Amino acid sequence: MPRLVAVAVTLAFMAAGCSSADTATDAPSSIRVATFNASLNRPALGQLVSDLQSENAQARAAADVISANSPDVLLINEFDYSGDAAVTLFNDNYLDKQYPYSFTAPVNTGVDSELDLDKDGALGGPGDAWGFGQFPGQYGMVVFSKFPIDTESVRTFQNFLWKDMPDSLLPRDYYGEVSDALRLSSKSHWDVPIDVNGKTLHVLASHPTPPSFDGPEDRNGKRNHDEIRLSADYISGADYLYDDKGVRGGLEQGASFVMLGDQNSDPVDGDSVAGAIAQVLDLPRVQDPAPTSGEHGTDTADFADPTPGDLRVDYVLPSDDLTVVDSQVYWPNQAEHPSDHRLVWADLEI
Repeated sequence: MPRLVAVAVTLAFMAAGCSSADTATDAPSSIRVATFNASLNRPALGQLVSDLQSENAQARAAADVISANSPDVLLINEFDYSGDAAVTLFNDNYLDKQYPYSFTAPVNTGVDSELDLDKDGALGGPGDAWGFGQFPGQYGMVVFSKFPIDTESVRTFQNFLWKDMPDSLLPRDYYGEVSDALRLSSKSHWDVPIDVNGKTLHVLASHPTPPSFDGPEDRNGKRNHDEIRLSADYISGADYLYDDKGVRGGLEQGASFVMLGDQNSDPVDGDSVAGAIAQVLDLPRVQDPAPTSGEHGTDTADFADPTPGDLRVDYVLPSDDLTVVDSQVYWPNQAEHPSDHRLVWADLEI
């Protein structure tokens, strides 16, 4: 059965109060899970909401990319946080209300730390926020889903302190006495459980800081490394972790998951700390479909030439108990594109 037909049948059963177990044969169905840094960030608070209330060319182009690939579960990075306002507008006005379920939450970008984190001798501004940003919520995230999200069980790690990661790369020589106050996640890390035909799929969403725009102390490179490590340690069930509700520990052993997001780290190129993304790719429980797109290979981002150039920084990484049916980097031929990143998807048997 084709993937889209299988999903449609599944949704019909769910609407009727049935599950796939009620069918004569309990055959596996596949769903498409995708990540897309859509560059739907704006320079001012409230501008994204304003743009989405009417027709906006860049938002329409981003929606066209999403519709061309029709993911069942989608993480969008760089989607300014404004509560549910922008999420609802984008789904209703641009995505034809495809997604009955969504999740978004506050992030660290633009949230004033009231500390001089960028060492410019003044307080305030994007460099003194917990995560670089002009206003609270800039460069946020949203998860869209055609399947129910267990919002009560979502775990977020916005407030986890960098100092509480054992053997971290926290550059204390640079940050000095404010080191212990620093939050690790530049945006946030989320575990969003989704009910796919009675089976829970944990969507592990994040967007670590770019490993650049700093000095010889490499504070952003080290933060990127440790943000990726947070995901790796969460998958491994590390007991030092605590979420924003104070619940300790990582992912339950044996849980099905897919890690999504712009990790700002290429396995072989770019400015990230050596081995940063390998912390996840080398985990026994993680599969790397290594999706490709013709001449661009596994690259997912079209950055400035010659440096850093095209890089692989966006990932869809399922757990080893899921079957990868297919995967791809969507890299269309036309020159104009709504983002410097490309959508990445994987079809998974759940």
